[in-house]
Amino acid sequence: MTDTPETPDTADAPDTSVTENRPWRGVLVATALPLDDDLSVNYDKFAEHCAWLVANGCDGVVPNGSLGEYQVLTPEERAKVVETAVAAIGGERVMPGVAAYGSAESRRWAEQARDAGCRAVMLLPPNAYRADERSVLAHYAEVAQAGLPIVAYNNPIDTKVDLVPELLAKLHGEGYIQGVKEFSGDVRRAYRLAELAPELDLLIGADDVLVELAIAGAKGWVAGYPNALPRASVDLYRAAVAGDLDTALPLYRQLHPLLRWDSKVEFVQAIKLSMDIAGRHGGSVRPPRVPLLPEQEAAVRAATEKALAAGLA
Repeated sequence: MTDTPETPDTADAPDTSVTENRPWRGVLVATALPLDDDLSVNYDKFAEHCAWLVANGCDGVVPNGSLGEYQVLTPEERAKVVETAVAAIGGERVMPGVAAYGSAESRRWAEQARDAGCRAVMLLPPNAYRADERSVLAHYAEVAQAGLPIVAYNNPIDTKVDLVPELLAKLHGEGYIQGVKEFSGDVRRAYRLAELAPELDLLIGADDVLVELAIAGAKGWVAGYPNALPRASVDLYRAAVAGDLDTALPLYRQLHPLLRWDSKVEFVQAIKLSMDIAGRHGGSVRPPRVPLLPEQEAAVRAATEKALAAGLA
């Protein structure tokens, strides 16, 4: 078991908005999962990575999301990933993804997270088919019975189910969700959502619209690139939500060549490569994902090395 790192006595300390009641606020890193050459999970490296992220200013982690390759983990691996993160940094800092094809299975994963000590979970809508509104409502109602607060994950690009503001307001009104990771890329939705469900927390879901959604009132960021560059990423988020655009915009421009990879098909491979270049352990990806093409690898490598040379590690 890895000891929870002490909170740094610096401006990089975790956001005080992260409370026991709203543990999804602040910078929560959608963790990439370190794999060894034989594609086995390196749990020791994962525990160390979670602790390192918190020590570098991040508020928590979101394991078993798409970046964590949850779709290709065995049930035993998926459960151990959650347990490893909780042991490393404490359950109040861990918000696992609990997506599954069936609502009953998602509920079981939410119960596993609850029993492991987590305080919230993140949940995609049904993603085995293009679900209608009634199915979406029933899905979240089922998983809510596990008793943990749910942050919805709106990713219409991959799931083909769009949690539009009107539907999110219904889900919140029924008490099924307390926040939403918004990945549609449509920043206009932030303002509509604030009108329809002002108590529903909006979380930035795509790295490359961070500043736009922060200005629009986001309360957190489920983030990809802090896996490789946590301190610069946290500095960017803190400046953006504070409205300090003099600080945020130059840093955003420096990081954007990397941040935009979070919205590409190859985001897992890109972020893991950046981790490796930055001295972390990203490692390989499991099939059906394949390595980056040479030109993609060159672009990620060049952008990462430029960021490191600029002192953004």
